[in-house]
Amino acid sequence: MSTNLLGISRRSALRGAAAGLTGALLAAGTAGCTPGGDSSVASTQPSRPPAGSRESSGRVLLAYFSRAGENYYYGGRTNLDAGNTEVLAGMISTRVTCDVHRIEAAEPYPDGYDATVARNVREQDQGARPAIANPLPAIDHYDAVILASGIWNVRAPMIMATFAENYDFTGITIYPVTTHAMSGLGTTVRDYEASCPGATIAEGFSVKGEEVRQAGAEIDSWLQRTGLIRAG
Repeated sequence: MSTNLLGISRRSALRGAAAGLTGALLAAGTAGCTPGGDSSVASTQPSRPPAGSRESSGRVLLAYFSRAGENYYYGGRTNLDAGNTEVLAGMISTRVTCDVHRIEAAEPYPDGYDATVARNVREQDQGARPAIANPLPAIDHYDAVILASGIWNVRAPMIMATFAENYDFTGITIYPVTTHAMSGLGTTVRDYEASCPGATIAEGFSVKGEEVRQAGAEIDSWLQRTGLIRAG
């Protein structure tokens, strides 16, 4: 999404009247199913990836937020069982030795697309920090953290700011990962730099929500460039 969408009418987003325009706001959180047909990448506690995953250079946490339900899809709407970011997290977790933590909102986002658009607009306008239902006790035993989410109206959902500001990232390398309609990484690099002083923000990865399941080669290339997996 281009940054000029930040200036769209808030009233039109809240009413859901401009369906084609607001469609791009939440494109990142959608997909059909996770690898293997499971609707969940991980439980609320960190877990190990499937056997056969490739090694990383240190302890890695993959923390992600994803939303299913009614979602944007190529300019229209579709009802999906798992978010695109959840699918992407599953694909990454089969390639990297990591703990996986799904970030759950204490107040779940609505299944309806327009209602979620309206809530996101309010949270962005207010600079909200939505509560997390399942916070981790600490992250200081990790060398790297992959922070994965959709891009909603050019930035990550505000719950990602809640997560980022809740921990001391000093000495930890952060890898921003996003699914999106047209905004790429959005403002995630700038936002995580502000929220996580002392962290190193490394090269991120972004993919259009509708193209997640075909992104295996791009994921492999990014993981190899960043050293999260070794080539060959």
